[in-house]
Amino acid sequence: MNVRGKALILLQDGTVFFGKSLGVSGTAFGELCFNTGMTGYQEIFTDPSYYGQLMVTTNAHIGNYGTNSDEIESDSPKIAGLICKNFNQKFSRPKADSSLQDFFKKHKLVSISDVDTRALVSYIRDNGAMNAVITTYPDKLDELKKKLSDQPKMEGLELASKVSTKKPYFFGNPDSKFKVSALDLGIKRNILRNLSKRDVYIKVFPHNSSFKEMSEWNPDGFFISNGPGDPEPLESAIQTAKNIIKTKSPLFGICLGHQVIALAMGISTYKMHNGHRGINHPVINLKTGKGEISSQNHGFAINREETESHSDVEITHVHLNDNTIAGISIKNSNCFSVQYHPEASPGPHDSNYLFDEFVQMIIDNKK
Repeated sequence: MNVRGKALILLQDGTVFFGKSLGVSGTAFGELCFNTGMTGYQEIFTDPSYYGQLMVTTNAHIGNYGTNSDEIESDSPKIAGLICKNFNQKFSRPKADSSLQDFFKKHKLVSISDVDTRALVSYIRDNGAMNAVITTYPDKLDELKKKLSDQPKMEGLELASKVSTKKPYFFGNPDSKFKVSALDLGIKRNILRNLSKRDVYIKVFPHNSSFKEMSEWNPDGFFISNGPGDPEPLESAIQTAKNIIKTKSPLFGICLGHQVIALAMGISTYKMHNGHRGINHPVINLKTGKGEISSQNHGFAINREETESHSDVEITHVHLNDNTIAGISIKNSNCFSVQYHPEASPGPHDSNYLFDEFVQMIIDNKK
């Protein structure tokens, strides 16, 4: 163990930031990104969509409310490593069952504190997301520079297979009124919880499952989940989405699932300069005219010009900060998707209604 020893962050362009180790010695590589959420750090760290990424938290204090075994989005941390400003080794929440530091030690997650995160985030905002390495061995800088140059870029990288289930499993009450087949590209548990509490029984399928495999269960609808990496290499998932759309079966996609549905309709995706990661992103619902505060976590987006010119696709939601596409629906079909997270935990919950709309779509289709 390297208890509070020296540590550093080396960016792909050679820039170095210094900090201190949080207790787990080691080195971790990944794409550097930042999240602006003030709460929900445990949900962020266990979100499969962050697989392969080094997380910078902009909130000054991390660890102050500990961890709780019920507040996880998967069975283990999925971030490659953590970079923060002030780390609280002690916690003050009665509901917590352990400290964040013990959580990291249990999962052997390399993490660094006492970093000038304001300067680091400002640098990423100006120069874009890039690969980096964090290490508790600052004397090995030259060696790390070479290894970092060999790391693959996120663009073109398929990561869904790294976090998807290996075999189908069920979630919810078998006696529920509705059945949904979900394609797991890195599904968050709170998505499953939100469907289940709406009287839906879910069968979760591996990322490369075919439409035939997912439909043999005779579901009332289909779902394509969030997940990490570039959507374009997901040829199997894109083909599955095409086949579902052709049948006009109810289909709902979130985040990576949204991008897969767009690709299935012939709309391309692109790597964003920074991406959207936080819980205060403003979105406008073009159907109702209402604004929503949303939770977002994505580094890719769908092409706006291609979406606007597509005769079979309607834009339903737009991100108000940069006018990127935040939601679409397929005309003359039962398919819609959003780029953000209506299941967000701890919140915001402005977009929970999307799960209700999906269930209503299933009800209408059964009629």
